[in-house]
Amino acid sequence: MGWDASNLIAANVRAIPRSGIREFFDIVQGMPDVISLGVGEPDFVTPWHIREAAIYALERGRTTYTSNLGLLKLREAIAASVERHFGVRYDPQRQILITVGVSEALDIALRAVCNPGDEILYHEPCYVSYSPSIALAYGKPVAVACRAEDGFAVRAEAIEQVITPRSKVLVLNFPTNPTGGTMTRAELERIAALVLRHNLLVITDEIYSELTFEGEHVSLASLPGMAERTIFLHGFSKAYAMTGFRIGYACGPTELIEAMMKIHQYSMLCASIVSQEAAFEAIRHGEADTIEMRESYRARRNVIVKGLNEIGLPCHLPRGSFYAFPCIKPSGLDSKEFAVRLLREEKVACVPGSAFGPSGEGYLRCCFATALDRIEIALERIGRFVKRLSG
Repeated sequence: MGWDASNLIAANVRAIPRSGIREFFDIVQGMPDVISLGVGEPDFVTPWHIREAAIYALERGRTTYTSNLGLLKLREAIAASVERHFGVRYDPQRQILITVGVSEALDIALRAVCNPGDEILYHEPCYVSYSPSIALAYGKPVAVACRAEDGFAVRAEAIEQVITPRSKVLVLNFPTNPTGGTMTRAELERIAALVLRHNLLVITDEIYSELTFEGEHVSLASLPGMAERTIFLHGFSKAYAMTGFRIGYACGPTELIEAMMKIHQYSMLCASIVSQEAAFEAIRHGEADTIEMRESYRARRNVIVKGLNEIGLPCHLPRGSFYAFPCIKPSGLDSKEFAVRLLREEKVACVPGSAFGPSGEGYLRCCFATALDRIEIALERIGRFVKRLSG
């Protein structure tokens, strides 16, 4: 009888499923002529001046470790940017930590504050890592469902219904992956009042904030009494098309950033210095690039949402991100069967809504960070598929 290493796996890891996105896209690999509306990644190449900054850093021999907190000049640039765009002031010496993407920032924020059994609230449908990250930190994930009729915003009343004496943290992500939902200032003010009333900590992931198409983007951290009880997460992947550079950051109260830094220094040590140099260039000189990309996404959004509604898949107009989230319930199929059949029969790859939690069942995530002509072909193929189903 051979050695069974599976018996050694920690129980909380064994219980976590593989990412629904990655599991689905294993099927895509090797299929020719597939149009992908799947992976949530800009189709733009990182702007040249940002890539050049990385190249120049290498040429100058910038290949060492940095401070655990990250390059001070980058933290200072982030502090200035966050104050200018979000209205929150942070001390770059003590209240900002550079991380390996926002995913690491979320992970270490949860590990820094979670005791076993603490309830961590989050809205759903949501990015696939939230619930597993909470479980890995020995917290108890508590989902709050968002509704299409609300534009997939989260309601304060829905959050309050699930709060118990064990509730400790509320995780927010607006604009939201996968729905493109956003929040108004008035809605956030109601949530801020709830947070104060129940003495909660907030972790707010605002990675898609620059990709807001209508209305103002408001950070909960900017509201009265919120900065001292909020960990603000952001990064460079989406706004600057820098996914592979793996650079994010966390801003928050000194004590919480210090706790996060302890975990960071014993696991990651520091983010790549070359990536930090590229990020420094992006945050100082990349705003025009971001605006140009956002306007391209806006045009694509309008095309894909109009097309999906004309096909007969009801789709709200996302006010942010680069995702459309059409309802596929009229097809009579569940979201995974719809996505698999669409891929096999028409070679269009989208992500089943169920990958984003039970609240996502009956929907499909379509990423429109794809060339407009490819989106138009994908819509033709989806239309053929839906027509056959109803035929």
